[in-house]
Amino acid sequence: MALEIERKFLVIGNEWQLAAGVKFSQGYLNRDKNRTVRVRVAGEQGFLTIKGATHGATRTEFEYEIPLADAESLLDLCERPIIQKIRRICDYKGFKWEVDEFQGENSGLVVAEIELQSETQSFEKPSWIGKEVTDDPRYYNSNLAQHPYTTWVK
Repeated sequence: MALEIERKFLVIGNEWQLAAGVKFSQGYLNRDKNRTVRVRVAGEQGFLTIKGATHGATRTEFEYEIPLADAESLLDLCERPIIQKIRRICDYKGFKWEVDEFQGENSGLVVAEIELQSETQSFEKPSWIGKEVTDDPRYYNSNLAQHPYTTWVK
């Protein structure tokens, strides 16, 4: 079984913008909190991902590359809105940070994620990392598809 251990943070400043970005479009065929089924187009690649329920910062994850044309067709079947974002990979002190700058209905939101080997693994945060939101389900991409950031009362 594949496990994903991931912590999520809001992003501050703009140093992260130095990294090249890849456009992502992703939609959800199922957003049940116990089994999420996601379709993603990342640049010129397509993926189908199934994720289990989140416990702390851990959940099961199965991801499969699929033909780009299939992914694009499956996006048409997904619930709306489709998540649009630019992902940048930023290396910092031996860790890979995935920084997502959301667009469209989630414009204005920038989130960084770090994958770990265990929930207790220590790491140093870059200066552009802000508040941790790992335990806040509003920041799950599947929830952003249902309740976009631009509709939040801030």
